[in-house]
Amino acid sequence: MMSFSGLALSLSALLALVPVGLVRVETRRALWLALAVAIAGPAVWLFDNFADGWRTGFTTALWLAILVSMAIFAGLVAFVRGAAKLAPLLAAYLVGLAAIGTIWQHAPERPLVGQPPEAFLIAHVLVALVAYGLTTLAAIAGLGVFLQERAIKAKRPTEFTRRLPSIAEGETLLANLLMASGAVLAFALISGGVLSWFTFEAQVKIDHKTILSLITFVAIAALLYVHRRGGISGRRAARYVLFAYLLLTLAYPGVKFVTDVVLP
Repeated sequence: MMSFSGLALSLSALLALVPVGLVRVETRRALWLALAVAIAGPAVWLFDNFADGWRTGFTTALWLAILVSMAIFAGLVAFVRGAAKLAPLLAAYLVGLAAIGTIWQHAPERPLVGQPPEAFLIAHVLVALVAYGLTTLAAIAGLGVFLQERAIKAKRPTEFTRRLPSIAEGETLLANLLMASGAVLAFALISGGVLSWFTFEAQVKIDHKTILSLITFVAIAALLYVHRRGGISGRRAARYVLFAYLLLTLAYPGVKFVTDVVLP
């Protein structure tokens, strides 16, 4: 059973994500304040939970993904035009992840297998998290394009869709985020192979996580190739990106959920 203090900390971190989805992107000062709060909430949760050492559980994986996704989003807001308009969709999704993490916070954790070098393990985890964060944002951009095209086709734009990036902005964000996520995912796969080599005594273990990650990388690469040749855009591209993101989600938090929650 989770303690009252643990539940209170999780709920506080969850609520810290909410203002990002509510603030108007035109009010830049308020947006940056909301982003700072949204980053601080998960960071405090993780700092508290890592105080006693390295954690490998399902809830920890979710909060790490939330923190990295929000931090990357803050970088996009600073340097990429139109990125801030993804805030409502991203905040809603990350609040959902935080709610799942809070519900399953009591799930037991499985210890690390083998004795991989700690520095290399941390580096691999960081690279994998950045790849997942970038793919998360690409999926959010794709979902934004899908919603915008559907609203325009139905001639029923809503207050929510008006806050999202335009189709052109969304497609540009989608393509750039896919290129970045594909590149970082390639590094994550390479570092994962090296880590497996250390962990399993000069052998590379091919498991569900590795297979799903490889399929995701191939899907992203194929989508980028077709997109560059002008063969796919808009809602079709969004669907493929969401499918690729589903695969990567199954590979990362999905595997954690099965090992820590379904099969404790």
